[in-house]
Amino acid sequence: MDREAVNGFFQTHSKIDVVVHCAAERRPDVAEADPEKAAKINAEVPAHLAALANQRKFVLIYISTDYVFNGRSPPYEVDDQPDPLQMYGRQKLDGEKAVLAERQKGASVTVLRVPILYGDTEYNAESAVNILRDVVEDQSGKQYKMDAYQVRFPTNVQDVGRVLYDLSHLDKPLPAILHYATPSPALTKYDMTVIIAKHLNLPIDHIIKDTNKPGPDATPRPENTQLSTKALKEVGVDVGEQRSFDEWWKDYIGESK
Repeated sequence: MDREAVNGFFQTHSKIDVVVHCAAERRPDVAEADPEKAAKINAEVPAHLAALANQRKFVLIYISTDYVFNGRSPPYEVDDQPDPLQMYGRQKLDGEKAVLAERQKGASVTVLRVPILYGDTEYNAESAVNILRDVVEDQSGKQYKMDAYQVRFPTNVQDVGRVLYDLSHLDKPLPAILHYATPSPALTKYDMTVIIAKHLNLPIDHIIKDTNKPGPDATPRPENTQLSTKALKEVGVDVGEQRSFDEWWKDYIGESK
């Protein structure tokens, strides 16, 4: 992180009201392989931004993850005890702690935890969900094992953006921690490939359904980290979605043909 560049930005943009910190090393395998590098963006950057929020009196909303939980007791409320299973979750939790420490000093900061995200991307690998389209479209004969063990709640970035807009326009202080996730049914990654393949009208014989729990050599991933949106409802924010996962992919693929 270039602290001088960040500080300089806020010096030349002194009338900022709200900052949403979305950047992260979101790939658990990468965070596990190079934790020092991943920690710079997952923990150190939010700490610095939270300190600036306190100094310059802007609102900071820090995007965190459902991976701060171990996935054994869903659904999770905002005050449930985090227990991350892997480096990525631990680093994001460190980011939360740093942000909330500044809140104790008077900063207007909030943690918004979200699950796995998808939406309109520049390229499919930007999203752990959108990349599944590449897998479906690879009809070369290569086989892929696809997780059917871990339950996910894929949430569209358009809905997250709308929630952030609503939060930034509330006329009252925000709580310390909030959760947002889609109200659509839970899906495994294999389920997602089935839906995407349906709208691409492609077979998925090359995608092997894997119902096994990740082995001891794999990066640990929680089985079910469903987030409760109760606290978000209580502050008056709509927790619905514009379109379901199925509907969005139908429209998105239709528009790209």
